[in-house]
Amino acid sequence: MNIAGAVVIFIVWWWVVFLAVLPRGVQGRWEAPDDGVDGADPGAPVSPDIGKKAWLATKIAAGLSAVTIALILSGLIDFRD
Repeated sequence: MNIAGAVVIFIVWWWVVFLAVLPRGVQGRWEAPDDGVDGADPGAPVSPDIGKKAWLATKIAAGLSAVTIALILSGLIDFRD
């Protein structure tokens, strides 16, 4: 496996994990007691915390990528057949 393959595996895992983590802890404006924004869409999140979720996705994706790359390098998963 070359470095490009490892990068592709990490990017795929990162997007899968990021989309799974994205709805975590989201509170809509209609659920908040007072969001202080008149005319905002009621379905919009009060505090999305995208940076924290991206960092969490990066940490989880790094672990999953390491496991996936280890499985490929060990020969347990072989894409050459």
